[in-house]
Amino acid sequence: MKPLKWCVLIASLPLCATAQTALSWPQVLAKFQAANPTLRAGQINIDESRAAEITAYLRPNPGASLSLDQLQPFSYNPFQPLTGAFPMIALNYLHERDHKRELRRESAQEATAISESQQADLLRTLVFSLRAAFVATLQAKAVLALAQDNLDYFDRELAISRDRFNAGDIARLDLTRLELQRVQYESDYQTAQVNLRTAKIQLLQLLNDRTPVDHFDVAGPFQFSDRLQPLEEYRTLATDTRPDLKAAVEAIEKAKTDHRLAVANGSTDPVFTFDAAHNPPYTNYIGFGVQIPLRIFDRNQGEKLRTQLDISHAQRIMEMTRAQVFSDVDSAYVTLASALQLLKPYKEKYLQMAREVRDTTEYSYQHGQATLLDYLDAQRDYRATYVAYLNLTGAYLTAAGQLNLAVGREVIQ
Repeated sequence: MKPLKWCVLIASLPLCATAQTALSWPQVLAKFQAANPTLRAGQINIDESRAAEITAYLRPNPGASLSLDQLQPFSYNPFQPLTGAFPMIALNYLHERDHKRELRRESAQEATAISESQQADLLRTLVFSLRAAFVATLQAKAVLALAQDNLDYFDRELAISRDRFNAGDIARLDLTRLELQRVQYESDYQTAQVNLRTAKIQLLQLLNDRTPVDHFDVAGPFQFSDRLQPLEEYRTLATDTRPDLKAAVEAIEKAKTDHRLAVANGSTDPVFTFDAAHNPPYTNYIGFGVQIPLRIFDRNQGEKLRTQLDISHAQRIMEMTRAQVFSDVDSAYVTLASALQLLKPYKEKYLQMAREVRDTTEYSYQHGQATLLDYLDAQRDYRATYVAYLNLTGAYLTAAGQLNLAVGREVIQ
């Protein structure tokens, strides 16, 4: 008996190892941020932009030259060609004026800030997709639970009807119609299972997770809250939070910096030189010099105009983005408010009414006070009412995610 017990224990270990607890929304979000390849690729773009800051602030390298002049290989003494040689070493350095290096670094830093805001905006849009997939999974679980409850309830009623048929209380035709009606509940259950697996597959794809579908599950409240703040509060939060609007504002500042850099690049940069030489037979000397380019032609005039136009372009983009923010918030708010208006009567009366009609009709039918058609209609209305309620709840949670997307942060859990 002992070897058999050990075999049973060992066989049960893989099942225990593969068991996995249901993930909550914060856990799903943390897993998504750590594993999603699109987000990780966006983070690399930020690192590249930071590397560009180093390049932008580099100083010009000094130059050095070494020359040997006045060699005399064809003189009267060809065996001493270096007798009158003139060796000279020279150093030069380009001095950048008008804070060119500082402006280049500032422009690179502002480009990094824009990249960070764009990464935050990418996270905002991807989290909305993740939230929608999470809600779809919760909705599919709720519909599956409802389908299971309906099937179990109908099986109990079907067992009672079989007992009534055996007792001669109902006709075989009524029993056959009830048994045929069970096919609809079985179909609902199978469809709900397929929808749940499909929702989980989509969620696993966003998480970049290779966990088998049967070993993956999520959990969270599938319900609505009737607390909704005034529209102006969401508008104010959106203008302060939306990363795409922040990126548009930062683009204006970068355009202004680039314009100042274009003006600075139009200034002349002197080249300072230092040289030292030996002038045979006995003279040694050093010298200093400055080279200043003559700006007869302003070859940076077009760049100045282009960067000036970039400022106006960035300002127009910012205005368009701000208008889009208000439009997104208003649209999501209206959708969410509409879902709430539909959900409240369902929760307050429609669900209870559907249950009472079903139970009352079922009782009446079992006691011969209602027809089979009335009983089946009550069952169908109950199922349709609860499915509609679950779909409306899913629509509400999706609209809440849309409002979170429009605001730029989670204002509705």
